Amino acid sequence: MARGGGEYNGGGGGALSYKRITLLVCLVNILIALFVLRFLYASSLHIYPNHDNNGVKYTADEIRRMEESVRIRRSKEPVELVRLVKKMKHDVAIAESSIELSPNVKGKLIDEILERLRRLEEKSNYTLLREAVETWRNEKLKEAKELIHEQNGVNSTMILEEAGMLVRALEFEWDVLSEEIGLWLPAEVNNEVHDDKPEGEEEPEEVLAGRPVPAVCNAELHTDYGGAAVRWGLTHHKESAADCCQACLDQAKRARPGETRCNIWVYCPSEFGCYSPDIYQHKHQECWLKYAEQPKENFKDRYSESYRNNHPKAPTIVPWVSGVITARA
Repeated sequence: MARGGGEYNGGGGGALSYKRITLLVCLVNILIALFVLRFLYASSLHIYPNHDNNGVKYTADEIRRMEESVRIRRSKEPVELVRLVKKMKHDVAIAESSIELSPNVKGKLIDEILERLRRLEEKSNYTLLREAVETWRNEKLKEAKELIHEQNGVNSTMILEEAGMLVRALEFEWDVLSEEIGLWLPAEVNNEVHDDKPEGEEEPEEVLAGRPVPAVCNAELHTDYGGAAVRWGLTHHKESAADCCQACLDQAKRARPGETRCNIWVYCPSEFGCYSPDIYQHKHQECWLKYAEQPKENFKDRYSESYRNNHPKAPTIVPWVSGVITARA
């Protein structure tokens, strides 16, 4: 029994020692594994230094300088230039997408404007003419907008497109449309007559410069004919009276059926400008193209004494040169 007990205790001690060795080996393995993991982690930080916040720590002064640099860079950005470029791109896109008004529509606009101007033909007051055109423009714009708003009753896409284009032309591109249809409405200026001659001395006879005026032009010195303007002379200048007459002939030749054809030309040959009883300052080489079914003279040779009393700035002699085109077979 004593031997058996000794063997048992011995066996129990051996088992206990085996367990301890096993635990010790496991503990050593765990420590080795932890060491290896720590080594790998440290290595990764060494290989990838930007892993955490780019691997760089900035001082407060460095951060302040970077913020100041960003602020200065933003303040130097051409904000206004960028805005203008964007606006130009937008305007170009609109222009490229615009629909050209058809010749029929333009012809109708010209006829309507001329009809308004003919009502004022006897009144040589360009302020009234300009007001008449503006009134027509506002009425036409309102009519086109109403057509677009009432599109349910319109069965033509083309009509709606033309109405949209007409609204844009009348409201935003009026200057361009005016030039296309031959209508010029210049800004108002105070009429000032250049007069530096001694008091009481009459103006000398004017000599027409340039090439001779063809007989078909029927040039008349010191004459101002009335009529509805086919082209405004304020923005239409020619080198000579002969060139002005030729412009009238060319316009009449190119005019389409139904369009007003020039049959009167009025030219300012004086380098000091030409007087006219309106609000505009008429300059040298102005060339007016006009039309009248029965041409009438506004002024001929000299302004009357009674007229000059009512118009103190009027000179003695009519400065304009005019002519009525002789009809050709």
